[in-house]
Amino acid sequence: MPVQPDRFLAVQASAEFGELRRAHRSFAFPLTVAFVAWYLLYVLLSNYAGGFMDTVLVGNVNVALVFGLGQFLTTFLIAWWYSRHAAARIDPRAEAVKARMEAGE
Repeated sequence: MPVQPDRFLAVQASAEFGELRRAHRSFAFPLTVAFVAWYLLYVLLSNYAGGFMDTVLVGNVNVALVFGLGQFLTTFLIAWWYSRHAAARIDPRAEAVKARMEAGE
């Protein structure tokens, strides 16, 4: 039996769905802001602090290279961290909401 549109609105207004949204937003929004700030720091330093970014750390490795590789590292770390967060806090709540909707409650 297909779910009626008014059921979607009822579920959207439910406390359970609100908790699901909060679980997602409390993780995604702060981390997105932090990552964008980190990325912009890299871009701004690359454009306006060339001397600092050219600073050699070891051999041919300079600050710019470390920052650039740090961008990749943080991207993968955030993806890993989000997958753990979703598995623990978001997926079980989403499954509960889905089960309730499919059961017609």
